[in-house]
Amino acid sequence: MNIKDTIRISYSTIKSNKLRTVITVSIMALGIMALIAIITAVEAVNVSLTQSFSTMGANSFSLRFKERNIRFGGDPNRGETKKTTRSLLKQRSSSEGKPISFDEAREFKSRYMFPAVVGIGISGPSGIIVNVDNKKTNPDIRVIGGDENYLALNGYELSAGRNFTEADVESGSSVCVIGNIVAQKMFGENNQRAINKQITVAGNKYRVIGVTKDKGSSAFMNADKIVITTYNNIRRVYGTTGKSYNIAIMVSDMKMMDVAIGEAKGAFRPVRKLDVKEEDNFYVDKSDSIAQSLMTNLGFLKYATLAIALITLIGAAIGLMNIMLVAVNERTKEIGLIKSLGGKASDVRAQFLWESLLISLLGAIVGILSGIILGNVVAIMLKTGFVIPWAWIIAGVIICSIVGLLAGLYPAYKASKLDPIVALRYE
Repeated sequence: MNIKDTIRISYSTIKSNKLRTVITVSIMALGIMALIAIITAVEAVNVSLTQSFSTMGANSFSLRFKERNIRFGGDPNRGETKKTTRSLLKQRSSSEGKPISFDEAREFKSRYMFPAVVGIGISGPSGIIVNVDNKKTNPDIRVIGGDENYLALNGYELSAGRNFTEADVESGSSVCVIGNIVAQKMFGENNQRAINKQITVAGNKYRVIGVTKDKGSSAFMNADKIVITTYNNIRRVYGTTGKSYNIAIMVSDMKMMDVAIGEAKGAFRPVRKLDVKEEDNFYVDKSDSIAQSLMTNLGFLKYATLAIALITLIGAAIGLMNIMLVAVNERTKEIGLIKSLGGKASDVRAQFLWESLLISLLGAIVGILSGIILGNVVAIMLKTGFVIPWAWIIAGVIICSIVGLLAGLYPAYKASKLDPIVALRYE
């Protein structure tokens, strides 16, 4: 028999045992479905995180303070004593654990001579209501303070109005740029209507000078539900006690990123009053570092899912092998007839192997389709678009093929070794 005939006979045999095939395919599909569904969901979360945290460009980075983390009293298991702790305290700068102050942020901006754009920002209140006349938003608006470079550094573009000027920043005047969603809620689809209008933000009056273009949202952050004012206005109206300023830097050429970071560290260390021997007491975050960190943590979920899927597939392989052995016993006379008519042991072996392989591939197809559908339920909820993990789909097909071949190997070998005369007499 040729391969075409062998596959055709194997498929006919599978069709004639529908209940057995459905049960085996279901077991096989369960493991692959769990794998593909969770991988698809993780990919959707990764896309959403990237959209949420990559507000700055790939050629941007920021400086943030390092929190103090010292154990007082020492750890006897590590041989630490109060004397050791005091020694550590002396080695550390007095500014460690201290937020980046307004004066430090301003001094850094004046010191940093590298050809790059530097911006200063600070968070204001969140969960506030914006209203004008009888219209108001939900209590989910954030207020942010920045300078004339804040919009560019954070990927915002204006659909109407103008950016802050240096005079706006220095005076701390009550002007603001509002997000697209806020503008639509207050003034309708025509963003131009919002310009020079007065709005009330958490009880404080502001004049709108600009409206940002739609930046989109994710399950983790909505970049359009914001009111951006100047950092001096945040200082004057809301106060910044205990808060840390954020310093963002954007270079024009990605190739200069490492040099720019080195220059930033060199300029910021004196501002933080660090001695030459002391370590940096601040962090340098690239624009996608937070998203990458979270995605790395989510990556462990993939490995856990893979382990669960493999355990399920091992169980499916045992079940498939058992079913194939039962099939050998049920079809002993058929095997004897094939051999008595001139069929070779290799033909019988190939037929059982193809049956096992086809059942496994059917399980792979059902599992992959089910997994993609279930995984993309998460993608729809996160509004990230349809996700298809092609690499894992190919891996799933290969794994199922290997499982099918291994599960059918012994039954096929057993069937091919049957004596045709004994097989024909089998009851």
